[in-house]
Amino acid sequence: MWLLVLVTFSGTMAMHIFVPALPVAGAALGASAASMQQTITLYVIGLALGQLIYGPVSDAVGRRPALLLGLSVYFCAGVMALLAPTLQWLLVARLLQALGGAAGIALGRAIVRDTAEPARVTRELALLNLLTLAGPGLAPIVGAYLADHFGWRAIYVFLVAIGSAMLVCTWRLLPETNGQLRPLRVASIGRDYRQLLGHPGFAGYMLGGACITSALYPYLASVPYIVHGQMGLPISAIGWFAASTIVGASLGTFLTRRLSSRWPAERFLFLGAGLGLTMAATLLAFHAMGWLTPGWLLAITITMTFGAGLASPAALGSSLAVMPALAGSAAGLYGFGQMAMGAIGTLLVGHGDDPVVSCAVTQMCITGLALASFRMAHAYGAGAQR
Repeated sequence: MWLLVLVTFSGTMAMHIFVPALPVAGAALGASAASMQQTITLYVIGLALGQLIYGPVSDAVGRRPALLLGLSVYFCAGVMALLAPTLQWLLVARLLQALGGAAGIALGRAIVRDTAEPARVTRELALLNLLTLAGPGLAPIVGAYLADHFGWRAIYVFLVAIGSAMLVCTWRLLPETNGQLRPLRVASIGRDYRQLLGHPGFAGYMLGGACITSALYPYLASVPYIVHGQMGLPISAIGWFAASTIVGASLGTFLTRRLSSRWPAERFLFLGAGLGLTMAATLLAFHAMGWLTPGWLLAITITMTFGAGLASPAALGSSLAVMPALAGSAAGLYGFGQMAMGAIGTLLVGHGDDPVVSCAVTQMCITGLALASFRMAHAYGAGAQR
């Protein structure tokens, strides 16, 4: 389990760990701020697309070979980024790094689904899902420390070290867990994805899980402008407001792990999505009435991510249980949905003149869609049982 935790965390961490170093790296490479931002955009794209590939490949050739391939790409791309002499070199390296890192996210979930008892799937997936939520909050703090003390290339020294450790440990310790290999045909990949998306239960759990997990992305994109621009706090405070998302997600995940054997999945789904929608509306209301302070912003953020920590593991476990024979493809498609919805939320929050209003409205739309999707999936499941 600790190895699955490491490979899952590395994929999401590398996305945001480079953010604090963008200005320094841009100055060193002679690149503009807009050009450096492409290193993040390409990583999100690579992480989303990569998960679509590794899922069906692992269903056909096994989890172990697919994961070793992804980790090898991740390691080599880290070395390439470390030695990058130009922006173009760095952009290619970041895209390849994301394509490699996607293997850990998609296959870590599939391996849990392969090996855990049905009663423990949600419990085990809760820990992996926490890393998807916590990575964006923790990674910038690590990246800022490394860039400030050792320079921006130290970030890639760190990532290369992690990549090498994961590759060696996976090669030495991880057995094959997929006992139902299926022939790999390009046409069958598209057919599998159509079959999954055509299933109302999977579609509802996947869309709802993608929304509830990525509801914090609009906050992360807005928090510098809210905390520094509107509240007048120093720039150094931004990282801690971003890191506050870890507190709520950790508490929610802890509760899910403790109660997953006693509560049905639907209770976590509706409670988590309901909390998210309520907190987004509260943020908008407090801002409109002039009550929003740094303390209230932290409280609202922690409560919202607490809801995400409750619902996300249950959504992931429910979606992978719909068609167990397609667990790899389902995990990849689920991960793609998370990254795609995160990108959409980050894009939408950029519209509007008031960062708080833009953030709250975007989060209300995303969490409202999550709640509706969960209700659709639950209604289909109840109907199928009858």
